[in-house]
Amino acid sequence: MEKRKGEQGIFRSFLLFTFCFLLSFTTLIAQPKDNAPYSIIGLGEQVNHTLSSAGFGGLTAAYYDPFHVNWHNPASLGWLGAATFEVGMYAERSTIETSEQSSEVVTGNLSHLMLAFPVRNSLNDVLDNRIRKFYWGMNLAVVPNTNVGYDIQTEESNMVSDSILNIFQGSGGTNKLIWGNGVRYKNFSAGINLQYIFGQLESTREVRIRDIGNAFYNQFVDNISVRGLQFSFGLQYKLELDKKLDENGQTISDKSLVFGMYGNPRSSFSTRTTALRIGINDNLLPNVRDTLLNELDIDQDGKLPSEWTFGIMYQQSNRLRAGVEFSFANWSKYENEAKPDQLFNSNKFAVGLEYSPDATSYNNYLKRIRYRTGFYFSDDPRLEDLKQYAFTFGLGLPLILPRGKTSFVSLGFELGRFQTDNGIDEKFMKMSLGFTLNDGTWFYKRKFG
Repeated sequence: MEKRKGEQGIFRSFLLFTFCFLLSFTTLIAQPKDNAPYSIIGLGEQVNHTLSSAGFGGLTAAYYDPFHVNWHNPASLGWLGAATFEVGMYAERSTIETSEQSSEVVTGNLSHLMLAFPVRNSLNDVLDNRIRKFYWGMNLAVVPNTNVGYDIQTEESNMVSDSILNIFQGSGGTNKLIWGNGVRYKNFSAGINLQYIFGQLESTREVRIRDIGNAFYNQFVDNISVRGLQFSFGLQYKLELDKKLDENGQTISDKSLVFGMYGNPRSSFSTRTTALRIGINDNLLPNVRDTLLNELDIDQDGKLPSEWTFGIMYQQSNRLRAGVEFSFANWSKYENEAKPDQLFNSNKFAVGLEYSPDATSYNNYLKRIRYRTGFYFSDDPRLEDLKQYAFTFGLGLPLILPRGKTSFVSLGFELGRFQTDNGIDEKFMKMSLGFTLNDGTWFYKRKFG
């Protein structure tokens, strides 16, 4: 009883913390659009939603957990042990610096919404006295894919004027609707994701000649709708180490190496654009607006690149995970007729560690917490010399809810930087908060004697 009261006290504390976080989160959402200068390029800035592994470097290729969802590698769905609902959100504070000035930006959003479940409940196997060799897990998810938010001003001169002001503003982004399936035979699993990409990219550019009185300025407005289908594939293999025989003569092992890989081939998407070109003179009364171009429903095409990730992870059951992974994306093959940009191939390297002193401790909650840390470094495809790196750390906080399955509150933190040799540098501090609720009664076949 004392343990359960302690659990309930901890749960109430986390509810209070969550309420305070959501209150501040609502304030963040009420702020103007975030200013991520490099999101002007391509489809925007990619969103990181590896919440359950965010604290240890965002490892995804060889990561699986019976009580967490890893949608990146659908092969991990074959290891699910319970129906799992997961929702995540994040808040980020960035400092953007140039050689002349700096500014701070605060933003936040949902990072993912997922529902995953094993197609057959393992309790049914116990009731039927069966030992299964095949396991099947399924996942439905909605995740933001890219974010666009920028407000940039530049000055230039030419033969006409010594002071030309360019104002670039953009908002929107793309999302993914994901249906994933993973099957496992003994220690080998394979999976596939069907991903529907959709979203809106809105951009405005103004060109103002400031040293000519009563001059018109030009405004270019583009609204691009993006649609596309993408398939990704994944594999995982668990190599058991230090095998032993239990009291029933069955081979067991609590140490293993997990090898994983996933990726997607090159895929197509389509765009539909509304383009508006306006000449404006707001020095006159009434203001004068002259529409130079107004085109609707311009249908065009694009190509997304192939991307592949490989990883290896050492794990000791309920105690330790340590892994490393490498990713490659062929972004030089990216195409977008509606918004042509040159992108560059990118690589990413990540390492991570998760440790739980004693996941089964009865009277010491701190020993049951999952402590996480990691690091990643990547070449950002939007500029040839744009680099991103971050140190990560986090906590997996277990909760025993009324249905008896362990659920989690996950906290993740990132301290990192976008850096170029000549351009805009961005330092960021990101906090992620997620809830993973597990239920072992889905598809449970009750028997009455």
